[in-house]
Amino acid sequence: MWLLFGLATVAVFETYWRLPPAQLWKVSNSGFVGGIGRALVFLSFSAALAAVAVLPIVVDRPEGRWPVVLGIVSAALCATVAWPGLQTEGDLDPKWSNGLAVAGVALAVGLSLWATLHGRPERPRASVAGDRARLVVGAIVLLFAAPYIAAELGFFLDGVPLLGWIFQTGVIKPEPGTGMLHAAVHHGHHHGLDGFLLAVTALLLSRLLGGIRGHKLRAVTGAYLALMLVYGLTNMANDLWIEQVVKRGWTSWEIPDVLHPEASAAWAAMLAVAALIYFASFRTRSGR
Repeated sequence: MWLLFGLATVAVFETYWRLPPAQLWKVSNSGFVGGIGRALVFLSFSAALAAVAVLPIVVDRPEGRWPVVLGIVSAALCATVAWPGLQTEGDLDPKWSNGLAVAGVALAVGLSLWATLHGRPERPRASVAGDRARLVVGAIVLLFAAPYIAAELGFFLDGVPLLGWIFQTGVIKPEPGTGMLHAAVHHGHHHGLDGFLLAVTALLLSRLLGGIRGHKLRAVTGAYLALMLVYGLTNMANDLWIEQVVKRGWTSWEIPDVLHPEASAAWAAMLAVAALIYFASFRTRSGR
């Protein structure tokens, strides 16, 4: 999981260093400042949400109270991602407040390393059918993440066999709601890739739920992973629908924006689906 986020961070840093702001989205800096700034903003969002999911797993492995104390500190720092105004889609330049969530992520990575080197070994506890389902879902989201992986690396899929036919990326299209002309899938980071990373994180970490010794902590972590899976897939679908359907002129209706929690029908539906996934797949069964 951390390898995926590490690779994405390097790609964000390199692309925002290399390309001018006009080819990117809602940033004003370029060069080293642009690269490191956008990488910090990325880490303070989806990586922070993923860190909250991994903490219950890793703090349960080493002995002693310090892993738990540090895990609570890390979770509190990562939770600042939900602070109003911290994540603003209209301004993706870094703020000092982004540093709190980034510090929480760094602490979670350190705890993961600690648990790996000195913690209690635990094997994944998952069924064969469950792993097959994870592979199928993972392969599907990987396919639909192709335009965002390309954008993260700073190129279009135009001319790429099959993928260039399925996805429009480099063609200039008006942005829904503003009319501003831009590439259908601009270079740089997209919340569609955040959705991909969070969905894959939920699939991976769900294999380790059985190793959490506390029943309540295991249940809460499973529920969080189920919601993370639904949240990631919905954000990915929202981004794809706008860029691959709305921008082709097939419809003006958009999948609701669910980036921020709010009292809405879309969030109610997400919570309901997450509950179904939890009870069907992520809940630890007796004796298994």
